[in-house]
Amino acid sequence: MNHLSLPLTAEYQSLLLANIPMIDVRAPIEFITGSLPYATNLPLILDDERHEIGICYKKKGPKAALALGHERVNGTVKNKRVEAWKLFLTKHPNAVLYCARGGLRSRLSQQWLAEVGITCPRIKGGYKSLRAFILQSLIDCCETKNFILLSGMTGTGKTDIIKTLETSIDLEGAANHKGSSFGRPLGEQPAQIDFENKIILDLMQVQHKYPEHSIIIENEGRNIGGRHLPQPLNVAMAESPMVVIDLPFEERIDKLWHEYVIERYHQTMAYQQESGEQAFADYLIDSLLRVKKRLGGQRTKEILALMEGAIKRQHQDNFASHRSWLEAITADYYDPMYLYQLDKRNQRIAFRGNHEEVIEWFHKN
Repeated sequence: MNHLSLPLTAEYQSLLLANIPMIDVRAPIEFITGSLPYATNLPLILDDERHEIGICYKKKGPKAALALGHERVNGTVKNKRVEAWKLFLTKHPNAVLYCARGGLRSRLSQQWLAEVGITCPRIKGGYKSLRAFILQSLIDCCETKNFILLSGMTGTGKTDIIKTLETSIDLEGAANHKGSSFGRPLGEQPAQIDFENKIILDLMQVQHKYPEHSIIIENEGRNIGGRHLPQPLNVAMAESPMVVIDLPFEERIDKLWHEYVIERYHQTMAYQQESGEQAFADYLIDSLLRVKKRLGGQRTKEILALMEGAIKRQHQDNFASHRSWLEAITADYYDPMYLYQLDKRNQRIAFRGNHEEVIEWFHKN
């Protein structure tokens, strides 16, 4: 079968909104720098093969590189890669495939599948065109949609509310980071491009399902851990109205204690069973030292003493002593920083209230 007769699709929006499974035949090194949430990397050529073929291309030209590619991916190697695609398509018969630019690699993969009786559409323009469409969709969304920022002091449970609202986007979830020094994940954050793709696709879904509604986003700075918001979204957020959650100090400390101490301890022990105790202590101390410059050397020293004492006593007092340093760092660092930032944006506050009042307001607006 000639590759010209094999199905080709450029229905980017339909594919993305329907969460169609995708086979990404790029090399692993390309995939990890940026991919799509529902794409699976089943490469035509591996990293070392790609490197070798690339050198051949530069020195001897495309024909020699193509010949080398067929030499390296032949016989048993070729059969294994086709089998991997077949298995994926058995589980996901509606899947499509793509390479970097919709060129030789995806055409060849599609051709090899056709030779064993399987038809799989390939995406016109490949990942490059998908990525360009996604970025343009973000620009269009930021120019046409209204955003409302959900704000509140540390420990007010903003993410809890975000997760209950169908017209919201969870930026921290996409970044795998809770947006503070103590919010660092146990695992890695996604690649920057993966983070961007995830939040833009989430925006597209909300915009498609609820075209008349504003999109609700947690009030974040430009950076969430080591990831940064795309510029169009950052600009749109800077001009958007805010809804503020108000919660008593003690209730906030309760939430922070459960999240930063209890939950984090159990997660760490599950993640690093043999060295979990030390890893948990290191996480707390390192998180505190990351804000030493703003907190000040003397206050950091005092809070560190509270923290180290709590770590020593945590199995005797059921972690209760950790509340002391949480209260100190919240009152001396997080609250003043938040109030300073909020003071500059007071004119943008559309509503403020407790959890129930905020949720009710969102349902009415």
